Amino acid sequence: MDRRQRIFVHRVGIDHRRMKFRRAIAAAAFAVASSALLAGEIPPGARRSGYSFMGPETRAMQDDDTSNPGMLFVLDGQALWMKKSGSADKACADCHGDARSSMKGVAARYPAFDRTQGRPVTLDQRINLCRAGHQQATPLPYESHDLLALSAFVAHQSREVPITAGDDPQLKPFVEQGRDFFNQREGQLNLSCANCHEDNFDKRLAGAPITQGQLTGYPLYRLEWQTLGSLERRLRSCMTGVRAQAYDYGAPELVALELYLMSRARGLPMETPAVRP
Repeated sequence: MDRRQRIFVHRVGIDHRRMKFRRAIAAAAFAVASSALLAGEIPPGARRSGYSFMGPETRAMQDDDTSNPGMLFVLDGQALWMKKSGSADKACADCHGDARSSMKGVAARYPAFDRTQGRPVTLDQRINLCRAGHQQATPLPYESHDLLALSAFVAHQSREVPITAGDDPQLKPFVEQGRDFFNQREGQLNLSCANCHEDNFDKRLAGAPITQGQLTGYPLYRLEWQTLGSLERRLRSCMTGVRAQAYDYGAPELVALELYLMSRARGLPMETPAVRP
């Protein structure tokens, strides 16, 4: 076989592999589209925490507070709860007292409607509103260690408390907005949250389980991140994954989506800090 023949055969082989790859992509897209036609919103009785999709090692790590790395953030948050801050020289405990009683059930109903803002706010935003208004302190940056620690500490007080977010009638239009975002296809891959978390849960993506996307444990420790992270970080990561422009932290769109997702998980118990792959 001369050089021209070898080049011809090589090119034919490349074209054949490209054709197989394109067919595989088309088949995957068809499968997602087909399942989307068959699947619908998960009935309340069939909704499951991401914990149920985890392997035994990950479950064991979450269950044992001495092994759960997220508990280190909870302990830091406990210290921050008692620490005086800002020009008002106040600590969270000065207003709220013992978090074990005053914060029990609070995270389970967030995002909540804020009258002064005229819109829902997340738990992270509520912490910063309190810092600015009552402690006269600088708001903590999104994904900063201190904000994650305080959020984890507050949310940890609601462990095993059923989620009740979205019950306030004032939140109804925002819940609907979040539902629209959840079902809206976006990015170059033209996928929505629902395509993965309602149409294809219990399957695997790149070796990781696809869950129902129920918000029972945020902020949670993600082994991929090797740290604690907020729901907004996870949502932004998903948006980047489908090659869409991610919303900024604190954007109304992300807050509405979080509100819908929490209302969708209504009745499931809080697990903060959860552990996920």
